Amino acid sequence: MQENISFSLWCDFIERNFLENGFVKMIQDGAVNGATSNPSIFQQALMNESYLEQKESLKKSLDDNKKAIYEALVKMDIQRAAEILLPLYENNTNDGYISIEVDPNLCEDAKATIEEGSRLFNDIGYPNVMIKIPATKAGFSAMEELIARGISVNATLVFSKDQVVGCMEAFKKGYEKFKQISKKEAKDYPRAVVSVFVSRFDRKCDSILKEHGIPTATLGIKNAQYLYQILNSYTLPAVRTLFASTGVKGNELEPAYYIKELYHPYAINTAPLTALNAFVELENIEEAYLPSLEELEEFFASVKEAGVDLNAVSKELLEQGLEDFKVAFSKILESL
Repeated sequence: MQENISFSLWCDFIERNFLENGFVKMIQDGAVNGATSNPSIFQQALMNESYLEQKESLKKSLDDNKKAIYEALVKMDIQRAAEILLPLYENNTNDGYISIEVDPNLCEDAKATIEEGSRLFNDIGYPNVMIKIPATKAGFSAMEELIARGISVNATLVFSKDQVVGCMEAFKKGYEKFKQISKKEAKDYPRAVVSVFVSRFDRKCDSILKEHGIPTATLGIKNAQYLYQILNSYTLPAVRTLFASTGVKGNELEPAYYIKELYHPYAINTAPLTALNAFVELENIEEAYLPSLEELEEFFASVKEAGVDLNAVSKELLEQGLEDFKVAFSKILESL
């Protein structure tokens, strides 16, 4: 893998045993330089036996408070990931982060999101932790305030231009407040990423587009490239595009497809292990072609003619993403 375009690869997976083995090795090999998590990932991770003893101990010490038990389990993993990644962060503050998501049920409550995000960041106690917040109207307010407090943010479940603009305007205000309060230089600003979800567009729309002669597995890529350029039109160097939902379902595409197609300067791609392992084995990766905004608009026009309303699909995917995380979070608590 070449690194001359400031491209970063993060691992979209976290689990206790993995952290001590596979993850450490990936860091040592220079394969990845960051990590992300979400409720769905922790739902799977917490089912493993490695958590059983701590679960039982926490049930007694926390009077069976399920959310408190969940946070105690998760914070330990996030702290360990942050510790492993800290040397990367200290060498380059654009990388070396681990993300933890606030309770997805708070997605429409800015005040509660701010309070929980600040508490989680302070409890974990590492500077290279990003608080992950869904890109809703309430989320924008929370993003602004956390950045103003010097806390790095991962804006998640981003599908549309309106969401990117909402995130960037929030970050812009947050950085202005942070600058006034802290008097720090730009290099010391908290960092932010905007997590643009990719493959979900293709899984939802490919069957329709195929009927109209539009190549499959392209809508998610084109939309992501469009949002990447919208984000880059802002002069906020502390904010980067993070391409998420880049795993491949089925056997029609090569595992690293969504990473290769979005191999763009100063971007991040967070991917599941199968995609990561496939990508790092590749040699001589070339920067992906980036269509102009005019080319992308022409493509979106053909998508519209095929009967796909991109704005409506984006809203559906956001609502579904929020619901999926709420369900995963609920199932975690039920399992405890």
